[in-house]
Amino acid sequence: MKFLFKAGGTLLDTAESRDMLARQIAAVSGVHEVVVVHGGGKQMTRFLAERGIESRFVNGLRVTSPDVLDGVIKVLAGSVNHELVGSLNRAGARAVGISGIDALLVEAEPMDPDLGAVGRVARAHPELLELLVKHGYLPVVACVAGDRQGRFYNVNADQMAVACAAAFGARELVFLTDVAGVLDGAGQVRSVLTASESEQLITRGVATGGMQAKLNAAIAALRQGVAEVRIAPGAADRVIERLLAGEPLGTRLVASEVHAL
Repeated sequence: MKFLFKAGGTLLDTAESRDMLARQIAAVSGVHEVVVVHGGGKQMTRFLAERGIESRFVNGLRVTSPDVLDGVIKVLAGSVNHELVGSLNRAGARAVGISGIDALLVEAEPMDPDLGAVGRVARAHPELLELLVKHGYLPVVACVAGDRQGRFYNVNADQMAVACAAAFGARELVFLTDVAGVLDGAGQVRSVLTASESEQLITRGVATGGMQAKLNAAIAALRQGVAEVRIAPGAADRVIERLLAGEPLGTRLVASEVHAL
């Protein structure tokens, strides 16, 4: 079975939490076909601040000037990616660090001139992922994309995860986050949500900010053929083992009511 795990940057910020997550992912990759996509926004903000570069956001997207793009490549495709690869290898996996620019895994196009080098995913080519997984490697994808003219783009990590999951044919996309799941209007974690119910939470203003972005990404994944999307607390004890065992941890998102029964 194919899984794609998207690890938020908060979970990768310390060696302890990174190693804990890596051990779980490495164990699963020995049994299933697994791809990892990771973020690193917290690390990026810190890197830029140390260099006196202000982080500006529009609708949750980091405005990406040439200086910021240089940091994206150095931090997301560099230190964050390689630290996670190192943790996974230490846990027994055969991890390979790549980004969307490799073999044009993910092609992007400019999203908005006001955002600078922020990219919208145009298409994904899964052949590199399939080749690596087929030979026992664990692809670890940083959210940097490119185009056929050799330009680089900073792509939202959730959108990168959706593009890779759909192209790879993942049965399940798991967002490992720093929240317990999707909250309803009463502040309770919903164990199951359909795509239409997720849209209602956004329309009613219940899901905003980062959770709104997560739900939009989940809806897009479901519409592109991913059977299930999970939004789960990545720091929970044995989170991946428990999810694969069927424990109702976090929020499971499905395409329709029929699947939710």
